[in-house]
Amino acid sequence: MKNHTLIYKIASDQDEFQQIYSLNYETFVEEIPQHEENSTRILVDKFHEENTYVIAKAKDEVVGMIAVRSERPFSLDQKLINLDKYLPEHAVPCEIRLLSVKKAYRSTRVFYQLCDRLVSYCLEMGYTMALISGTVRQLKLYKRIGFLPFAELVGDEAARFQPMYLTRESFENSTKAFNRLMIRKTEEAPTQSFLPGPVSRHTRVEEGFKRDASSHRSSSFIREMEEVRKSLREMTHANHVQLAVGTGTLSNDMVAAQLKRISGRGLILANGEFGCRLIDHGKRFGLSYHTIEKDWNEEITLEEIENVLQCDSGIKWLWTVHCETSTGYLFDIKKILLLCQKYSVELCVDACSSVGTVPVDFKDVFLATSVSGKGLGSYPGLALIFHREAINPCTSIPRYLDVGMYATNESVPYTHSSNLLGALKEALQVVDYEESLRISNNVRGMLTQGGFQVLGNEFYSPGVITIALNREQCSKHFGDACKNKGILLSYESEYLINRNWVQVALMGAHIERRVLNAMTIIIREFNSNIESKVVK
Repeated sequence: MKNHTLIYKIASDQDEFQQIYSLNYETFVEEIPQHEENSTRILVDKFHEENTYVIAKAKDEVVGMIAVRSERPFSLDQKLINLDKYLPEHAVPCEIRLLSVKKAYRSTRVFYQLCDRLVSYCLEMGYTMALISGTVRQLKLYKRIGFLPFAELVGDEAARFQPMYLTRESFENSTKAFNRLMIRKTEEAPTQSFLPGPVSRHTRVEEGFKRDASSHRSSSFIREMEEVRKSLREMTHANHVQLAVGTGTLSNDMVAAQLKRISGRGLILANGEFGCRLIDHGKRFGLSYHTIEKDWNEEITLEEIENVLQCDSGIKWLWTVHCETSTGYLFDIKKILLLCQKYSVELCVDACSSVGTVPVDFKDVFLATSVSGKGLGSYPGLALIFHREAINPCTSIPRYLDVGMYATNESVPYTHSSNLLGALKEALQVVDYEESLRISNNVRGMLTQGGFQVLGNEFYSPGVITIALNREQCSKHFGDACKNKGILLSYESEYLINRNWVQVALMGAHIERRVLNAMTIIIREFNSNIESKVVK
């Protein structure tokens, strides 16, 4: 039983939860008589749906756990009148519960390693204080870690508990081992990424990626692939979807290969970097097409599109981005689709930055593309191709670009990554459009009030907020200054540098409190820069 044989993670699958129920029963029914016995010998915590479980595993066995939750009321709220009067002002508390380590592992460093993973999670979530009802049997251990007792004992005579809390200060002043741990974790914590890729990821996504790799020919992989494809179809209302190992560039090349099969001309819209890239895709595949090209961030109206379609009945397809990532401009796909249907034109959509960021409906879209990173909040590496009609293989298309090859092989014609697939599966479960929109609106409002010139309005993508700096401020210098403070903005792409723009990308998983704190730092840096120039 050596420490290196154990793994520490956030519980994520059903088998782990079943073992948590059993361990919960062993500890809090049989060892500490806090609950009544039952014939099933399992105990599901009343706050289970709100809990995040940090667990220790020896191979497939869960040997230790700690549960964390932040929703009020806490269990201590029900045991103490006016809990907040005992807590420091402006505390951001979480509650630690259900601490349990199997007896065979209590003389090892399992508890310390559980706390290591717990500290990482709490720092990530922005909590400043952890509350616990410490069993009187382990008060010495809790105090050694840094927990401070407060109020009177709670519970009945058979199971007495001491309310305690742990602050950053008390933790740092605890044992040397934990002091080193806190310093290490605190050094890791400040970096806040607002890049459009790679994006910030939910802990569930990271755990899904870390699972042992499996063969893409195994039955378990095939089942998981179908689960992911089903989730993607439900999310987008698409009739079909294929997954390839690659990026958005690959998925758009696959669309271009299909458009090559359509007789007639096309129309490509461009008012930013990624619309221009669609034009380049068409050029490289030798497609025949018209374009409507506007200055970056300038609106392309439905009237302009219809004028082109009216003038050339030979146009059979239209290709556009949904979210123009270089600006945040969001095309109205629903209205463009209606216009295409009016003129019997097939619509193709590059939705790499919009799937997972805003609701989409691809039911009547001929072809659409996206990626596993960006809006879906997973790791980059999987290209997604949605299609309305069934597609058969075509021998004139290179094998890797042939959507039909994927369609006839359930999206697994060639080698795939089980790690990327597992991460994407978890990412699809945590997409939250309402929360993303709320955070984005708050950020846009803060930046505007802070003196920034923000492109667009509330109808732009909530996932990309573009800031146009004035001539007195260099976007490269401003981005570097924010990076030095642990805040990663998007500013190093050539097209952003050329326009003196920086971007706050809100794709992926973000915690609102941490995001708004970062915006405060950005605004402070912006204003201090202005003040220094005025003084000079």
